[in-house]
Amino acid sequence: MKISSDALGGVLLLASALVALAFSNSAFGPLYSDILSAKLTVGFEAANISKPLVLWINDGLMAIFFLYVGLEVKREVLIGKLSSWERASLPLFAAIGGMAIPALVYVLVIVLSGGVDASNLNGWAIPAATDIAFAVGLLALFASKAPPAAKIFLLALAIFDDIGAILIIAVFYSSSLSLLSLSIAILAVGAAFLVNRIGEKTFAPYVFLFLIAWVALLKSGVHATLAGVLIAMAIPLKDSSGQPALLEKLEHDLKDWVVFLIMPVFAFANSGLPLSSFTLTNLMTPVSLAVASGLFLGKPIGIVASTWIAEKLGLARRAPELDWSLVIALSMLAGIGFTMSLFIGGLAFEVESSANAVRAGVMIGSLLSGLAAFVMFRVWHAKAARRAAPAATG
Repeated sequence: MKISSDALGGVLLLASALVALAFSNSAFGPLYSDILSAKLTVGFEAANISKPLVLWINDGLMAIFFLYVGLEVKREVLIGKLSSWERASLPLFAAIGGMAIPALVYVLVIVLSGGVDASNLNGWAIPAATDIAFAVGLLALFASKAPPAAKIFLLALAIFDDIGAILIIAVFYSSSLSLLSLSIAILAVGAAFLVNRIGEKTFAPYVFLFLIAWVALLKSGVHATLAGVLIAMAIPLKDSSGQPALLEKLEHDLKDWVVFLIMPVFAFANSGLPLSSFTLTNLMTPVSLAVASGLFLGKPIGIVASTWIAEKLGLARRAPELDWSLVIALSMLAGIGFTMSLFIGGLAFEVESSANAVRAGVMIGSLLSGLAAFVMFRVWHAKAARRAAPAATG
């Protein structure tokens, strides 16, 4: 059986996380920590950037990931699955519920577990994100015969999730601002839009301006990965003759790098977790419980409830082949937060004990969501087989 690139990407992400777990709990554990904490300095003595390797990965490589996400979002909004209200409305409402309810579940669990303080509440957005690579990859593995509407719904839902995550990072996880650096970043992005208007047909000026915007945002207090999204918005979709331009070419060129290198490297760098953290006591910490509950319970409840409400109010309409068992299965897949949840968790918590609690919660919540999705897809397959049986015999 041929494995699709979507499925292979999900498998590679999982393998990277498992290798990181193995390394961090073996004799190589200290080496794993030393490599990730090693300082890497780029620049001159008077003007340089010096960060641990893990932050070069999280701030640097992930900026390229967000560039890819931005390109995908722009294409889908202009000519793709989100280009009309009819196409976008159902996954939009699903995404709103799928972000709001997990955040509420997180806060509720923190309150009920007695862990209320400003630090713990800072992680409210961790379970609001969906890992698009994992979710789409597992859809290809669990339900290869699912109708196209299922993948479209999941992809559009995950894209709206990404948009929401980008806005959350920009608004809630930015530190004190440097107006000078922020002004330089704005000028770089504005210059990228000017390059678009001029009709430039090469990548070089966009790459140059992306680097300027990234450094400026890094120094500004706004998270540097947003440079990728902002520059992506400036890259043209069509050339002057109406033919596909730089955007689709860059998106195509970046896809394999993102799926097969950047995301696995991020997973490897952020999934190292001492197995001693998986004791009952550690797993019952407010943050671990809140993250896992938000992903495993909040995501499907939010997505299914908002989808049902939107349909009942006539605000959106499901495709005929997207029955409720399939919607429930897809909503459970959306509970796999992994990459984006770990990323937001790294912004929300700097203390190592809290970071470990986030990793444990994300891994447990994502694992339970994946298992529940597998079971629900088996239920959907059985129902689909029963519906097909009369047609086959008739």
